[in-house]
Amino acid sequence: MRKPIVTIYTDGGCDPNPGRGGWAAVIQIDGKTTELSGCEAQSTNNRMELTAAIQGLKSIKEPSTVTLYTDSTYLQKGITEWMPGWLRKNWRGSNGPVLNVDLWKELLDAEKPHEVTWKWVKGHSTNRFNDRADALVHQARNK
Repeated sequence: MRKPIVTIYTDGGCDPNPGRGGWAAVIQIDGKTTELSGCEAQSTNNRMELTAAIQGLKSIKEPSTVTLYTDSTYLQKGITEWMPGWLRKNWRGSNGPVLNVDLWKELLDAEKPHEVTWKWVKGHSTNRFNDRADALVHQARNK
């Protein structure tokens, strides 16, 4: 049996940074779109970007083939390029301890049941799903 095909667009941000934060995920499964969002009173842009990806992946009920789009270079490069080195060095990077380790670990767990392809998308570039995630972040942050 083939795995469901899922597309997720995520975004996160704070204003100011650090400050009140919002995150959002726009999830497409079998032609159906679901939107998730939330906020935290005190956070950072990077923590909100990670939270959006975690919540998007956790919302998928069965192992799936996932393409996750993010406009965060930190998230995309972190999970695809930097993670192997961080794991080899016990969560240390070239500048010392890796920030947001709690969320990186949670992201690895959320990713486990799925086959995930991580893609970077330019923010504010008329991609309607990325733009929708951005709008949801602003709404969540302003609640």
